[in-house]
Amino acid sequence: MPITVGIIGAGLSARTFHAPFITTSPHFQLQSFLRTKADPVPSFESIPVTTDPTDFLKSVDLVIITSPTYLHYQHAKQALEAGKHIIVEKPFTATYAEAQELISLAKEKKRVLAVYQNRRWDGDFLTVAKLLNDDAFGRVVELESRIERFRNFVKPDAWREEDYPGSGILYDLGSHLIDQTITLFGPPTSITAFIRNFRQLSAPTDDAFTINLHYTGPHPKLVTLKSTMLAAHPGPRFTVHGTKGTFIKHGLDPQEGQLRSGILPTAPEFGAESESVYGEMWTPDTPAPTKIETIKGAYADFFENVAEAIRAGSSEALVVKPEQAAVVIRAIELAQQSSAEGRTILF
Repeated sequence: MPITVGIIGAGLSARTFHAPFITTSPHFQLQSFLRTKADPVPSFESIPVTTDPTDFLKSVDLVIITSPTYLHYQHAKQALEAGKHIIVEKPFTATYAEAQELISLAKEKKRVLAVYQNRRWDGDFLTVAKLLNDDAFGRVVELESRIERFRNFVKPDAWREEDYPGSGILYDLGSHLIDQTITLFGPPTSITAFIRNFRQLSAPTDDAFTINLHYTGPHPKLVTLKSTMLAAHPGPRFTVHGTKGTFIKHGLDPQEGQLRSGILPTAPEFGAESESVYGEMWTPDTPAPTKIETIKGAYADFFENVAEAIRAGSSEALVVKPEQAAVVIRAIELAQQSSAEGRTILF
């Protein structure tokens, strides 16, 4: 029997990053949406919509929470207390304390709690992880990871640009970059952060950050994470320097753009990147860089893994464990403290 699914929310996240995977997977059956108005959800008009949380929770096994970050804790707690498995859109919660409480509740209820850190399945990140595993870099000494955009205006009716807990670019994109880094290298020794509102428009939220994650010990390294809303010409997505050479990768993973354009996850071309944006490996013994084919992105693997965990009845089977997602929130809080106090903070 397929796992019955209900989605809280009907915005971009629900329609683009979740529903297409649920409706094309044999493991799931999308039962309903819960939203504040009973209008049909665009592109999913055949799926029932309810405004009643109690009615919504009666008919599903798994609840996907795509509401604004400041509501994640409330909605996740309600679903867990009703005995439901949950997927929470990143960032997990607005605070580390909320994340810890939800993890404890999920264990008490013996429910699977997954957090949608989907960019672990970006093709460029999978490629960097494979090169690292293959020792292509040698000993890594520096890694720079960035996701940059250009929007010199405040997006109308966008909660991420309003003064709510969990709003701003640090929670939105920093949660991806921090999660990827800790997946590769584990938690850092310390953190230095610069979080700013550079556009100086009506939005009170941060719109740029630079975070330095310091790794000490026998093999020290520096990881720099950057994002801004004022990059008309974005820099490289990844730059990795190691004792064997340098890897540089431009461009963003294609899956989001494909989903936005209506390409389904089952399409043969889904997740495949154009050769024109393959990364390049530079080494001292080659006169020209070597093109490195980008591994195909695979957001669907996240959902496959959640289905496996639910069948197994344990969050231990998850690739993205909730404890890992909670560490990301802790890192965000430490970054905020570092920026506010103008100093490096021990992790």
